[in-house]
Amino acid sequence: MKIKNLILIAMVILASASFQSTYANTIKDDAFTILEDVGAINKIEVHGNVELYVTDAPTDVIKVYNKYYAESALIQNKGGVLRISSYTSDKLVIWVKAKDLRSVSAFDNAQINSFGTLSKIEFSVDLHDNAQAKLNLNAFKLTLLVTNNAKADVKGTADEFNLNREVEQNVTRNNLAVIRLYENKNIAVTGKQITAL
Repeated sequence: MKIKNLILIAMVILASASFQSTYANTIKDDAFTILEDVGAINKIEVHGNVELYVTDAPTDVIKVYNKYYAESALIQNKGGVLRISSYTSDKLVIWVKAKDLRSVSAFDNAQINSFGTLSKIEFSVDLHDNAQAKLNLNAFKLTLLVTNNAKADVKGTADEFNLNREVEQNVTRNNLAVIRLYENKNIAVTGKQITAL
């Protein structure tokens, strides 16, 4: 009988927790936090141990699958640039739905994945350190920069593809249909400038 009462109390607590009111356009759950009204997101910069999923959507929404408020993580949108960083041992998992995303940059051990096909006129991806990207794209102009030990797996279509990479085997593009390819295999990155060697 005591076990039945405990189960009933636990069910009531769980049911009441799912109907909590929202504060500051944030929806919290034990499994995730949704950030709404985050402002326009045009660019995403990811640092640290983060797994990012991106999707085209009619409005900009961020869904965080960790209790990031309790962790040492940062999610900040300033001037259209969404900065995400987390340096904990557990991956910070985030899903960003964006209306007008134009570029993504990843550093450290960050991972970027498209959820579905991203349809873009112009899209830029730059990967540094040990970052990884697995993207399905339909773009008119795609620019990809892969430095250090970063890796990219890109599929879909692009009318124009600008590929800059240090290590040839770090970019997989077997399933990418391209009309015009501009490729630079020997690059050096100094600050924000890219120079051919």
